[in-house]
Amino acid sequence: MKRRTFLRTGAAVAAGSTLAAPTVLEASGNSFRASSRARNAGLKHSVCRWCYSGLTLEQLSAGAQAIGMHSVELLNVEEFPVVKEYGLVCAMANGPTSIPDGFNRTEFHERFIAGFKELIPKVAEAGFPNIICFSGNRRGMDDETGLENCVQGVQQVVGDAERHGVTICMELLNSKVDHPDYMCDHTEWGVELVKRVGSERFKLLYDIYHMQIMEGDVIRTIRENHEYIGHYHTGGNPGRNEIDETQELNYAAIMRAIRETGYTGYVGQEFIPSRTPLVSLREAVALCDV
Repeated sequence: MKRRTFLRTGAAVAAGSTLAAPTVLEASGNSFRASSRARNAGLKHSVCRWCYSGLTLEQLSAGAQAIGMHSVELLNVEEFPVVKEYGLVCAMANGPTSIPDGFNRTEFHERFIAGFKELIPKVAEAGFPNIICFSGNRRGMDDETGLENCVQGVQQVVGDAERHGVTICMELLNSKVDHPDYMCDHTEWGVELVKRVGSERFKLLYDIYHMQIMEGDVIRTIRENHEYIGHYHTGGNPGRNEIDETQELNYAAIMRAIRETGYTGYVGQEFIPSRTPLVSLREAVALCDV
């Protein structure tokens, strides 16, 4: 299942899933021993809900808790109580924008502004830190017009974010492979947007997988632009599967570079597991727990 499809349908559970939580944990290696749990006090570990559509949210939350993770993210408001039951947070809540339809189109502003004004207080009330937004697709629009439109839209809701202590994060996505025509597809464009908005409550969601496809030079980019980044996502390239030695990115080195910037926020695992899901997740967290 692709992310766009999952977000559009609002699916929380794959239709054919019949596993019970204990069965899932047993299939994932039976015991998550303390020695395999995330233990670093620096980066906080999160996982993106949509990548595990074969598990219920309860199953994923139980697995994340057992691994020692901190968050299951990209959730809707009605799903917040589930992760709280497992002592987890939602590090990045879903917002009202979509990947193709975002702030670069003024005709959507009224709906999006109303949506953010409704959702931001709910995210804050839950005690969660971030809410996601998207630029939208170009559809022939030039980058400067897109920037101006995004600034106009974001500035009408960033005051709400400031008052409630929630950060709005616009995600950087690749337009080469996964999201053709997406506007916020280069770090430089995203950084310029953050500068123009001019608020500590508006940042970028730097997706390592997506920016490897568009730009490469990941560590240097992070070091030079970390002050504009509020959240990170992972994924193996090519393929968006596990982040291990089967793909080209050195995630241990990238995580060390992120820590060296002073970042103490969340890193969301957003790879699609090609093997036993919770085993792959545990291995990814161990790799990033530098």
